Amino acid sequence: MKIKLVANKEYKELEKLREAFSVSDDGEICIALGGDGTLIRAARNYNGPILPIRSGEKGSIGYYSDLSFDDIDFAIKKLRDGDYTIEKLENKMLLNFAGKEYHAVNEVLLHNVLEEVSFRIYEIRNDRRYEIYPYIISGDGIIVTGAIGSTAYNKAARGPIIMVPNVMCMTFLNVDGPYSNPIVVDDSKIIEIEIVKYTGTLRYDGIDLGVLNAGDKFRIMTSKEELKMVRFNEKKEEFAQKLDRIIKSRMVNWME
Repeated sequence: MKIKLVANKEYKELEKLREAFSVSDDGEICIALGGDGTLIRAARNYNGPILPIRSGEKGSIGYYSDLSFDDIDFAIKKLRDGDYTIEKLENKMLLNFAGKEYHAVNEVLLHNVLEEVSFRIYEIRNDRRYEIYPYIISGDGIIVTGAIGSTAYNKAARGPIIMVPNVMCMTFLNVDGPYSNPIVVDDSKIIEIEIVKYTGTLRYDGIDLGVLNAGDKFRIMTSKEELKMVRFNEKKEEFAQKLDRIIKSRMVNWME
């Protein structure tokens, strides 16, 4: 079996994987060693199934990683035996901005630069715009995510943890107005966000695309690219187990 390796740093566990498999950029499986950021980086550049293995370093949660570095030998044996399944998590998001397309795994973020940023949200149907929210929204910005990214920045911003695929969630960041709750739509929607006043920075998966001014706009829809994960039945974590691991990790950080 050929594998692709993506790692946050040169972990000693990489040597075991290099000895066990042939490593190539066109490997049939990508093994991502590190935290959620490493998984996102791997998913941006690789469209095949990914096996994330969390490092357990301070501040690194690895939400989608059922395995830790202690499970390296287990993973090697299972991969060699072909004893694994491929699970589709969901499709990536397609961001269209300034005539270019970007495939976001975690989130699309509009954030204010110096002061608040004001914007409107529309749905595009049959080449026409329909308002999703009837007022101009002003504040620190907005996060757009799906199930994959709902456990990261979105969760920290008091957005919902999404446990179903095929939806997009819009979570507002410190906005003024009569309504500030997150909005969830199905992933058949095409969302357009237009800047009305002031300036904002547009990012996807932590990558800056530039500063937007009044009149600038971008669209978000479902990408045809999928995020697929390698799973082992014996090691699959349920949601409650993941949440327990995250809470305990946060408690350790707070105590320190």
